[in-house]
Amino acid sequence: MIITPKVRGFICLTAHPKGCEQNVVNQINYVKSKGPIEGPKRVLVLGASTGFGLASRITSAFGANAATIGVFFEKPAAEGKPGSPGWYNTAAFEKEAQKAGLYAKSINGDAFSDEIKRTTLDLIKADLGQIDLVIYSLASPRRVHPKTGVIHNSVLKPIGQPFSNKTVDFHTGNVSEVTITPASDEDIANTVAVMGGEDWEMWIDALKAENLLAPGATTVAYSYIGPSLTEAVYRKGTIGRAKDHLEATAFTISDKLKDLNGKAYVSVNKALVTQASSAIPVIPLYISLLYKVMKAKGLHEGTIEQIQRLFQERLYTGGEVAVDEKGRIRVDDWEMRDDVQAEVAALWEKASTESLPEIGDLQGYRTDFFNLFGFEVPGVNYDEDVNELVEVPGLVGA
Repeated sequence: MIITPKVRGFICLTAHPKGCEQNVVNQINYVKSKGPIEGPKRVLVLGASTGFGLASRITSAFGANAATIGVFFEKPAAEGKPGSPGWYNTAAFEKEAQKAGLYAKSINGDAFSDEIKRTTLDLIKADLGQIDLVIYSLASPRRVHPKTGVIHNSVLKPIGQPFSNKTVDFHTGNVSEVTITPASDEDIANTVAVMGGEDWEMWIDALKAENLLAPGATTVAYSYIGPSLTEAVYRKGTIGRAKDHLEATAFTISDKLKDLNGKAYVSVNKALVTQASSAIPVIPLYISLLYKVMKAKGLHEGTIEQIQRLFQERLYTGGEVAVDEKGRIRVDDWEMRDDVQAEVAALWEKASTESLPEIGDLQGYRTDFFNLFGFEVPGVNYDEDVNELVEVPGLVGA
């Protein structure tokens, strides 16, 4: 079939298998170009199919030559209906891993559930024995709690008072004012239940209980801080409360891993275009200005550049892992440089529908957005008939 983008708001309802494949190949080639990483050999990635999770899986496999197991919740293709981008990304990753002689298997299902945890533990036990690195990169708007059965839905809201600021419709370029009503206590609790550290800790507890974590095992979850411009809706809002919980959980997990000489870290990454960030008011405008400034300074990184740098220059240097005063790894260091933030803040004051094409990089934002779904990727012929029914070779049944 011929597959074209069908966009509704901040979501694209279609994905292109060839575009997703080319994206994955480009990321693999980047990692290979940076040389080998003396890193983990058996890696579990939770949330392995898109964004930072996918980049972590690619970096582990093609940088450190690791065997990888990926867990994700994606939609397979059906006749005449394309699958989700994460499905096609994983199919492409596994195809390349097989060609390279690397072990790669995947589990498709709800990573919050006890059932998927059980399937994953059994697979590790049967195939790898133990795990050296667990990446926790789940991004879901809802969670069915495995013990209570309660459905928790996360929200993107400020806490305490309404928040008003500029935002942009990245499809039209229209800059407008947005006001977001504050969260209730229930909203905060639900967001922490979905995006906080409880499930991360449950995974580590389950792995440790069955002796599936190797001596010296590391686990890393991903977070974001951002500038004062976005903090009311992000770091001081409901998501920030969840990230605070996630970051506190790293210390709890580290305590539990002491007998293995293991460690849990939170890596604070830079602002990038993801399906999740596209949904947060204010963030698309901030990112389009940030991209303009960072590209001009030669500091811009995408997900694969961020994660490759995290592995090679932070986690696996052979020495102590450098952390900030709160124990976090900071690969948002270039974004948060004083000169970068000063320039973004100055541009923010000038940002309007008329000025944005000149002072921002809205085209870069749009391109990155469509790339997430396999569209607008250089070298792909979108007029060509493609087979939407792509299989993931190493898929393991739940």
